[in-house]
Amino acid sequence: MTISEYIEQDLASRISAGTGIPARITVGGLAKTYGVSATPVRTALRNLVSKDLLVRHENGRLSINDFEADRVPSARLKEHVTVSPPALPADWDAVLAHELLIMSLRGEEGFVREEVMADKHGIGRTLLRGVFQRLAGGGLIEHVRRCGWRVRAFSADDMEAFITIRETLEVKALDLARRVEGALDPTELERMLDGNSDAAVARGHIDNRLHRYFIRQSGNRYIASFFETHGGYYAALFDYAALGADELNDMASQHRDILNSVLRGRWARARTALSTHIYSQRIVMHKVIARIS
Repeated sequence: MTISEYIEQDLASRISAGTGIPARITVGGLAKTYGVSATPVRTALRNLVSKDLLVRHENGRLSINDFEADRVPSARLKEHVTVSPPALPADWDAVLAHELLIMSLRGEEGFVREEVMADKHGIGRTLLRGVFQRLAGGGLIEHVRRCGWRVRAFSADDMEAFITIRETLEVKALDLARRVEGALDPTELERMLDGNSDAAVARGHIDNRLHRYFIRQSGNRYIASFFETHGGYYAALFDYAALGADELNDMASQHRDILNSVLRGRWARARTALSTHIYSQRIVMHKVIARIS
């Protein structure tokens, strides 16, 4: 569903139900309400006029059709009264994150113009700017003062450097967490273990929380700060990887090895399993890059 179709269906549903519309029937007012540009609003209003749900007067203003018999055929009235509320509009954080990741993996480093991106997707610049600000917090895009938004081009060397530091800090986080009484809760570890079962793999979704858990339970704010600052970009890349069944099964098996070792207090084994697991993820990334290329 496009954003113009969403606006059209939402307004049609409100008009037919007699609940009123969320703003004055003007392009500017509705664009602000829905957080989009003027283009999809104009398209939606034009379609609603053609369906006789809205009336355009000689002065250009729009109003809701009152469904008088001489203005709207009864069959058409019945058709529109049964309009159901539309599905929610797109998750713009996910849509724009996907596009930025594709640009990054293709090495398309450079600045993204707000007006161009907003027009391309038919959304308002205020909405787009809010999404970009959230994505910048995760490292997917960078705001450069007086210049705009810069896409980060993927670098294999940079990824290798990140994985090296990630492995060092995560293993250290595990070491620190195990030395704090009660930091590693067996009940929580068992939940994560269940989330990596064969049944979870069959559903196509496994529990990947153990990494954040070890970092949080280490109690070291500098380790946490590193991942908050630099981890978002690579976490998004790995999430985008869309692992196949075999890759998902391998990752779940590695997770189980780590978690079982921690539960049994086999710390040397847990450290080795965690280290191996982290380094194995670069293979997944190379497959993603090859697929995009």
